[in-house]
Amino acid sequence: MGLTYATLKITNLFNRKQVEIDALVDTGATFMCVTEEIALQLGFDITEVSQQVVTLADGHQRKVPKIAPIEIAFANRTYVTEAVVLGNEPLLGVIPMEAMDLIVDPRQQVLIVNPQHPNYPVALAK
Repeated sequence: MGLTYATLKITNLFNRKQVEIDALVDTGATFMCVTEEIALQLGFDITEVSQQVVTLADGHQRKVPKIAPIEIAFANRTYVTEAVVLGNEPLLGVIPMEAMDLIVDPRQQVLIVNPQHPNYPVALAK
């Protein structure tokens, strides 16, 4: 199994600036992660935003900027959330994936809308 990427549209809900990105779909990541360049394209000043402590894959913890509110759009799904500014490529983590009811098709290596709920997202409330 290889890497899965998805094209997402990210919108800064304060100023309505948008960027289209190819994000690595990372089922091991929790949040949406964007690069500093993407945060700047969206109009955020990362020196003036709140901070989030995150644990990296190697176990180290780091305090990173957190931008909000943003809207993530994929296919017929959107989700309003926040993103951490980290790394050299954007990552789509499991919280936004679950909220938008998206799944990874490992055979085709693509992100898809859950075929059981093609018209709208369904989330677990229990």
